[in-house]
Amino acid sequence: MTAVAARPAPARAVRPENAADAAVWDVAATVNDPEIPVLSIADLGILRGAEAVGAHGARVTITPTYSGCPAMGTIEVDLERALAAAGFVDVRVELCLAPAWTTDWMTDVGRATLEEYGIAPPSGTAAVGANRGPVRVRLSVRCPRCGSLATREMSRFGSTSCKALYSCSDCQEPFDYFKVL
Repeated sequence: MTAVAARPAPARAVRPENAADAAVWDVAATVNDPEIPVLSIADLGILRGAEAVGAHGARVTITPTYSGCPAMGTIEVDLERALAAAGFVDVRVELCLAPAWTTDWMTDVGRATLEEYGIAPPSGTAAVGANRGPVRVRLSVRCPRCGSLATREMSRFGSTSCKALYSCSDCQEPFDYFKVL
């Protein structure tokens, strides 16, 4: 994987309009996050760009959810395999660390998919405290199982660093909450 310099990025990456680039995007968008296998890297918002290179090449740009994300190596291999299966022989996956990924880049489909899977999607946006440093915010996190707001944080870190562990007082079930980043 090649790291690339920061370049301006839209709030949410969009599928390219050019047919050849869109074909690369469409294949890349079939790759799922290995830690949340029901969520595509496009819906997670880490798929940042895709373009056809020459007759049989492809370049895909991804941004990790955080710089130490252990899933990036697996995602790179999965992208290479998916694109090779679609006929792309020269595949390059670039890692773009800036701008940093934010949960604001997740699609509405991705948020709904998380909830259907039993993970509370991020609530709010990442802009809280951006100019003053981090601000600890007490959230009302809705239980993805019963919809109750009678929930509490049990651990700041859940099954992955991107998630916190919550518990619902009404249905008594624990659940992951995808933190706002």
